[in-house]
Amino acid sequence: MATDSSSTPSNDKPRRVRRTRMTGAERRQQLLEIGRTLFATKGFEGTSVEEIAAKAGVSKPVVYEHFGGKEGLYAVVVDREMRRLLDMVTSSLTAGHPRELCEQAAFALLDYIEEYTDGFRILVRDSPIPQSTGSFASLISDIATQVEDILGREFKSRGFDPKLAPLYAQALVGMVALTGQWWLDVRKPKKAEVAAHLVNLAWHGLDGLEAKPHLIGRRKA
Repeated sequence: MATDSSSTPSNDKPRRVRRTRMTGAERRQQLLEIGRTLFATKGFEGTSVEEIAAKAGVSKPVVYEHFGGKEGLYAVVVDREMRRLLDMVTSSLTAGHPRELCEQAAFALLDYIEEYTDGFRILVRDSPIPQSTGSFASLISDIATQVEDILGREFKSRGFDPKLAPLYAQALVGMVALTGQWWLDVRKPKKAEVAAHLVNLAWHGLDGLEAKPHLIGRRKA
């Protein structure tokens, strides 16, 4: 006797897809990555907790649980990026020759911009909240301090006043940082060429340095 297949219970019911539950550390990392992307593209004011939570597939209280709110998430993102950039620059300064050290410093900043573009976009924005690691300007000052020691030794060996090394360190690092901000968007010429031109200006400027520079205009103070 034929059976009515329509009355037979089906074994082909769609199975529920189980979501893999994240650990607390994994969820925190996910929120940091999402926040980093949103802050880079929309800025602090343009990013909302609702959007962060929606992108992560969680409720708003989860964001508050991990970071206490948007401000806390932003602060952690900025602090991590500042430490990453400082580590990349300071760890790159390994050469013995001062000119190569200039190259290494220039490459380190350009490498960071290329590899962590979102992070650099966040750093160069004016932060709306205080950071434990300071501002981008203070970060550049920290990097200049590393260069200051190198310049001090070079000045002393050439008979220049080593007390002026901090001034020149700030000028050199500031030049690289501002050029990096410009290169962030244009990306031309290529990274190695940008580094070469930066070092060309810096090195040949230092190479022809006057021990006691003088002003040629009428203003003297």
